[in-house]
Amino acid sequence: MRVLIAPDSFGSTLGPVQAATAMAAGWAEGAPHDEVEVLPLSDGGPGFLDVLMRALGGTTIATTVSDPLGREVPAAVLVVERDGRRTAYVEASQASGLHLLGADERDPSITGTWGVGQLLEAALATGPDKVVVGVGGSGTHDAGAGMLSALGAGPASELARGGRHLATVSDDVLLGLPGVIDRWRGVDLVLATDDDTPLLGLQGTSAVDAPRKGASPEQAQALEAALGRFTEVVGRALPTPQVDLLSGMPWRLDREPGAGAAGGLGYALLALGARRASAVGEVLRECGFGVAAARSDLVVTGAGLVDWRQARDSVVAGVAAATMETARPTVLIAGECLLGRRDTMTMGFASSYAVAETPAELEAMVADPVATLAQRTARVARTWSPAAP
Repeated sequence: MRVLIAPDSFGSTLGPVQAATAMAAGWAEGAPHDEVEVLPLSDGGPGFLDVLMRALGGTTIATTVSDPLGREVPAAVLVVERDGRRTAYVEASQASGLHLLGADERDPSITGTWGVGQLLEAALATGPDKVVVGVGGSGTHDAGAGMLSALGAGPASELARGGRHLATVSDDVLLGLPGVIDRWRGVDLVLATDDDTPLLGLQGTSAVDAPRKGASPEQAQALEAALGRFTEVVGRALPTPQVDLLSGMPWRLDREPGAGAAGGLGYALLALGARRASAVGEVLRECGFGVAAARSDLVVTGAGLVDWRQARDSVVAGVAAATMETARPTVLIAGECLLGRRDTMTMGFASSYAVAETPAELEAMVADPVATLAQRTARVARTWSPAAP
C-alpha cells in the first residue's frame, strides 16, 4: 500500500515533524512492504513554522523574544517569496506557548503576549505583503494587550502585566493604537485559527479556555471582567468605529468568531485589521495535502489528545474531512482518545487507536513518547497492511 502519514503534534512532547518521523518508523517496522509518505501538519500551534518550512522552503529570520513571563527565548519568522509576493509566517506560541511554562507557572492571570508583538515587529521588518499568524497552543490570557503594547499602542506598565491587570487600565491607555493600525494597513494580516470562541460570555475564552491554562473558577470570573473592561478601552481607541450593516448597531469585535482564540490574542489581531482564516485549512493547502492523499491508499493521522473539541477544530478533523473527498480510508492514532467509536466514525475515521489505554501505558508514553508511538503505529500497520502470504 501507499500510506500517507500526516499527524499534528502530540502535546508538548512531540512536534508534528517528530511525531510523523516516529510514526513512519513504526509503520516501516510493522509493514516494511508498504510505501510511506510523511506530511506533518499543524493547527497554528507549536510546530507551525517547521511544517510550513518543510513544505514551502523560505528563509527563517532568527530573533529573541519574551516568553509569557518575560524571559528571553529564541524564536523565528519564516519568510516565503512566491509569485512576486512576500509572506511572513509567525508562530505565536514561540512567545506565548503553554509549553514554555512549568506546571507551577501556569497562571493565565499574569502571563502576557509582549513577545508576540516582538515577533510581529520582526515580521513587519521584512517588508511583507502578507503576514500569517498561527495562534494555537497559547498559555496567555490578556486579550493581546501585551502584544499591542509591544507594537506601540500603549505603555507596558499598564498593558503588559497579564490579563487580571486589565481591570484597572486607564481610559486613554491605547492612545497609540490608531498609529499601530496605520502601520499595518498595507499588509494582509491573517489570524490563522480554527478556534471560533468569542472573547466574552458563557462560551467565551475566560469560561472555556482559562481553566485549561491553570485558572481557578474565581480567576476565570476575574479575567472575564478584566477583558470586558479592556474591550471598552479598545472601543474608544479604534479610529473608526464600524457599524453592523444588518442591525445598524455598533460592530462588536469581541463577539467575532475567533476573537477568543489564544486567550483573546485573536481579538487584538482583529482590532489591527486581521481577517480570520482556518489554520488547518491554510496548512493543508500549502502542504499539498489533497494531492498527497489522492495518490495514497490509506491516510494515517494523529494527535496527543482527541476529545470533543478535536471533533471539529483540529488537524485530525481537517484530515478526515479532506480525505473523505478522495474516498480513501483514514486511520487515527491518538496519545489518548476520549471519544467513542461512533464519534470517531462520525468524524470520518475508519478506525481509531490510542497509544495509552491504561495507567501503565500512559506512564510509558510520558517516559518515551517516540518509542511508544512507533510501537503502537507498528501494531496498527500489521492490522491494516498484513504481509502477503
